[in-house]
Amino acid sequence: MSVKRRDKKNRILRDGETQCKDGKYRFTFYENGKQKCFYSWRLERTDPLPTGKRECMALRDKEDELRKSKDRGLAYQEDGMTVLELVDKYTLQKRGVKHTTQAGYRTVLNILKNDPFGAKRIDKVKLSDAKIWLIQLQENGRSYSSIHSIRGVLRPAFQMAVDDGLLLKNHFEFQLATVIVNDSVTREAVTIKQER
Repeated sequence: MSVKRRDKKNRILRDGETQCKDGKYRFTFYENGKQKCFYSWRLERTDPLPTGKRECMALRDKEDELRKSKDRGLAYQEDGMTVLELVDKYTLQKRGVKHTTQAGYRTVLNILKNDPFGAKRIDKVKLSDAKIWLIQLQENGRSYSSIHSIRGVLRPAFQMAVDDGLLLKNHFEFQLATVIVNDSVTREAVTIKQER
């Protein structure tokens, strides 16, 4: 008869769960044939956090997130990729583009570095968050054309995340004119007579 594994509080551990000598809990699982694991100082949400340890999600809550991700056909992300990291990953793949395009990528990366939206996890970004962020950019003085360029980088970056299975939906896939006011002025070309 098999002996059930228990933690130091005499609770039965599930498959994949172990408790390390220092008291930390570990859950081991396999994804795409590779062994992965995550840790927590607490097994259940109600467990007290050991003194001096940083706040962390309970191990079994992390296991629930893993199950939900797998049910939706997504890869599990414990830390989660940020918007800035996603755009950086996207721009690194763009080789052979014009100098002006590279400068545009750098501009978008600099905007995201200095904005709280850049630190947001991509799996936590909602459609309303994307729209509100673009509206705030316009309220802070950015022109329609520069916001159009910024979204022109974010939309394919988020599409790459969808293609990689990190997201279910691209939240930047909407008509920009329905969200912000097009304040750009159309320029009229001079006639040949005026040019002379």
